[in-house]
Amino acid sequence: MATEKRLSARRKHTLKSCMLVVANTLLEAEAEKKVEEREKFLADKCPPMDLPYSRDELLELCQKLHEQIDISEEERYCIEFKLNMVLNEVRDLNIKIVDLRGKFKRPRLKKVRMSADAMLKALLGSKHTVNMDLRANLKQVKKEVKEEDKQLRDVGDWRKNIEDKSDRKKMFDS
Repeated sequence: MATEKRLSARRKHTLKSCMLVVANTLLEAEAEKKVEEREKFLADKCPPMDLPYSRDELLELCQKLHEQIDISEEERYCIEFKLNMVLNEVRDLNIKIVDLRGKFKRPRLKKVRMSADAMLKALLGSKHTVNMDLRANLKQVKKEVKEEDKQLRDVGDWRKNIEDKSDRKKMFDS
Protein backbone atom coordinates (compact mmCIF):
# COMPACT_ATOMS: atom_id res chain seq x y z
CA MET A 1 0.00 0.00 0.00
CA ALA A 2 2.86 2.33 0.68
CA THR A 3 4.17 1.90 -2.88
CA GLU A 4 0.80 2.93 -4.31
CA LYS A 5 0.67 6.61 -5.23
CA ARG A 6 -2.45 8.44 -4.20
CA LEU A 7 -3.95 11.25 -6.21
CA SER A 8 -3.83 14.69 -4.69
CA ALA A 9 -7.06 16.61 -4.13
CA ARG A 10 -6.17 19.08 -6.91
CA ARG A 11 -5.49 16.27 -9.39
CA LYS A 12 -8.79 14.56 -8.47
CA HIS A 13 -10.65 17.83 -8.97
CA THR A 14 -9.13 18.42 -12.42
CA LEU A 15 -9.90 14.83 -13.52
CA LYS A 16 -13.48 15.14 -12.31
CA SER A 17 -13.99 18.43 -14.14
CA CYS A 18 -12.54 16.95 -17.35
CA MET A 19 -14.88 13.98 -17.09
CA LEU A 20 -17.88 16.29 -16.59
CA VAL A 21 -16.94 18.35 -19.66
CA VAL A 22 -16.67 15.21 -21.83
CA ALA A 23 -20.00 13.88 -20.49
CA ASN A 24 -21.66 17.24 -21.16
CA THR A 25 -20.48 17.29 -24.78
CA LEU A 26 -21.70 13.71 -25.28
CA LEU A 27 -25.14 14.63 -23.90
CA GLU A 28 -25.38 17.65 -26.18
CA ALA A 29 -24.45 15.55 -29.21
CA GLU A 30 -27.07 12.95 -28.27
CA ALA A 31 -29.75 15.64 -27.88
CA GLU A 32 -28.88 17.10 -31.31
CA LYS A 33 -29.05 13.64 -32.86
CA LYS A 34 -32.53 13.08 -31.37
CA VAL A 35 -33.75 16.43 -32.74
CA GLU A 36 -32.43 15.57 -36.22
CA GLU A 37 -34.10 12.13 -36.16
CA ARG A 38 -37.40 13.71 -35.12
CA GLU A 39 -37.25 16.29 -37.91
CA LYS A 40 -36.40 13.58 -40.44
CA PHE A 41 -39.31 11.40 -39.27
CA LEU A 42 -41.76 14.31 -39.43
CA ALA A 43 -40.50 15.26 -42.89
CA ASP A 44 -41.14 11.68 -44.08
CA LYS A 45 -44.58 11.37 -42.51
CA CYS A 46 -45.85 14.93 -42.98
CA PRO A 47 -44.55 16.53 -46.15
CA PRO A 48 -44.90 20.32 -46.39
CA MET A 49 -48.28 21.39 -47.70
CA ASP A 50 -48.96 23.67 -50.60
CA LEU A 51 -52.12 25.55 -49.77
CA PRO A 52 -54.24 26.11 -52.85
CA TYR A 53 -56.05 29.37 -53.43
CA SER A 54 -59.25 28.03 -54.95
CA ARG A 55 -62.17 26.80 -52.84
CA ASP A 56 -62.55 23.44 -54.65
CA GLU A 57 -58.92 22.56 -54.15
CA LEU A 58 -59.20 23.44 -50.43
CA LEU A 59 -62.27 21.16 -50.08
CA GLU A 60 -60.38 18.30 -51.75
CA LEU A 61 -57.43 18.84 -49.43
CA CYS A 62 -59.72 18.82 -46.37
CA GLN A 63 -61.41 15.57 -47.51
CA LYS A 64 -58.02 13.99 -48.09
CA LEU A 65 -56.83 15.04 -44.61
CA HIS A 66 -60.03 13.69 -43.04
CA GLU A 67 -59.49 10.32 -44.73
CA GLN A 68 -55.93 10.17 -43.41
CA ILE A 69 -57.15 11.09 -39.91
CA ASP A 70 -59.78 8.33 -40.08
CA ILE A 71 -57.16 5.77 -41.13
CA SER A 72 -54.78 6.79 -38.34
CA GLU A 73 -57.64 6.70 -35.76
CA GLU A 74 -58.61 3.18 -36.88
CA GLU A 75 -55.02 2.04 -36.50
CA ARG A 76 -54.79 3.65 -33.05
CA TYR A 77 -58.07 2.01 -32.00
CA CYS A 78 -56.90 -1.42 -33.19
CA ILE A 79 -53.58 -1.05 -31.39
CA GLU A 80 -55.31 0.07 -28.16
CA PHE A 81 -57.76 -2.85 -28.38
CA LYS A 82 -54.94 -5.36 -28.86
CA LEU A 83 -53.00 -3.79 -25.98
CA ASN A 84 -56.03 -4.04 -23.66
CA MET A 85 -56.55 -7.68 -24.65
CA VAL A 86 -52.93 -8.51 -23.89
CA LEU A 87 -53.04 -6.65 -20.56
CA ASN A 88 -56.24 -8.49 -19.56
CA GLU A 89 -54.67 -11.81 -20.50
CA VAL A 90 -51.56 -11.01 -18.45
CA ARG A 91 -53.72 -9.99 -15.48
CA ASP A 92 -55.75 -13.23 -15.73
CA LEU A 93 -52.59 -15.33 -15.92
CA ASN A 94 -51.17 -13.56 -12.86
CA ILE A 95 -54.40 -14.28 -10.96
CA LYS A 96 -54.20 -17.94 -11.99
CA ILE A 97 -50.59 -18.12 -10.82
CA VAL A 98 -51.51 -16.67 -7.42
CA ASP A 99 -54.45 -19.09 -7.12
CA LEU A 100 -52.29 -22.08 -7.97
CA ARG A 101 -49.65 -21.10 -5.43
CA GLY A 102 -52.23 -20.72 -2.67
CA LYS A 103 -54.35 -23.82 -3.28
CA PHE A 104 -51.71 -26.39 -4.09
CA LYS A 105 -51.19 -29.01 -1.40
CA ARG A 106 -48.49 -31.59 -1.55
CA PRO A 107 -49.94 -35.06 -1.84
CA ARG A 108 -49.14 -37.56 0.86
CA LEU A 109 -46.69 -40.18 -0.25
CA LYS A 110 -47.81 -43.77 -0.03
CA LYS A 111 -45.66 -46.36 1.67
CA VAL A 112 -44.30 -48.88 -0.76
CA ARG A 113 -43.05 -52.21 0.49
CA MET A 114 -40.07 -53.33 -1.51
CA SER A 115 -37.44 -55.88 -0.81
CA ALA A 116 -33.78 -54.95 -0.95
CA ASP A 117 -33.42 -56.89 -4.21
CA ALA A 118 -36.30 -54.99 -5.79
CA MET A 119 -34.85 -51.66 -4.66
CA LEU A 120 -31.43 -52.48 -6.13
CA LYS A 121 -33.07 -53.63 -9.34
CA ALA A 122 -35.07 -50.40 -9.57
CA LEU A 123 -32.04 -48.23 -8.85
CA LEU A 124 -29.39 -50.02 -10.84
CA GLY A 125 -31.50 -51.50 -13.61
CA SER A 126 -31.94 -55.05 -14.79
CA LYS A 127 -28.20 -55.53 -15.38
CA HIS A 128 -27.47 -55.73 -11.68
CA THR A 129 -28.56 -59.07 -10.24
CA VAL A 130 -27.32 -59.32 -6.67
CA ASN A 131 -29.33 -61.22 -4.12
CA MET A 132 -29.24 -59.53 -0.78
CA ASP A 133 -30.43 -62.15 1.64
CA LEU A 134 -29.73 -60.36 4.88
CA ARG A 135 -30.97 -63.21 7.06
CA ALA A 136 -28.46 -65.68 5.64
CA ASN A 137 -25.54 -63.87 7.28
CA LEU A 138 -27.13 -63.68 10.71
CA LYS A 139 -25.75 -65.79 13.56
CA GLN A 140 -27.93 -68.66 14.77
CA VAL A 141 -28.54 -68.52 18.53
CA LYS A 142 -30.30 -71.26 20.43
CA LYS A 143 -32.42 -70.18 23.35
CA GLU A 144 -31.86 -72.07 26.57
CA VAL A 145 -34.89 -72.53 28.78
CA LYS A 146 -34.16 -72.54 32.53
CA GLU A 147 -36.10 -74.71 34.98
CA GLU A 148 -37.06 -71.73 37.13
CA ASP A 149 -38.68 -70.10 34.14
CA LYS A 150 -40.64 -73.31 33.52
CA GLN A 151 -41.90 -73.34 37.11
CA LEU A 152 -42.95 -69.74 36.88
CA ARG A 153 -44.81 -70.42 33.68
CA ASP A 154 -46.48 -73.56 35.02
CA VAL A 155 -48.26 -71.94 37.95
CA GLY A 156 -51.07 -74.43 37.94
CA ASP A 157 -54.17 -74.04 40.05
CA TRP A 158 -54.22 -70.81 42.07
CA ARG A 159 -56.06 -72.48 44.97
CA LYS A 160 -53.13 -74.79 45.65
CA ASN A 161 -50.81 -71.84 45.95
CA ILE A 162 -53.09 -70.19 48.49
CA GLU A 163 -53.30 -73.36 50.57
CA ASP A 164 -49.49 -73.68 50.54
CA LYS A 165 -49.11 -70.10 51.66
CA SER A 166 -51.70 -70.57 54.41
CA ASP A 167 -49.55 -73.38 55.86
CA ARG A 168 -46.62 -70.99 56.00
CA LYS A 169 -48.79 -68.44 57.75
CA LYS A 170 -49.70 -70.97 60.41
CA MET A 171 -46.03 -71.63 60.98
CA PHE A 172 -45.37 -67.97 61.70
CA ASP A 173 -48.45 -67.62 63.90
CA SER A 174 -47.50 -70.46 66.22
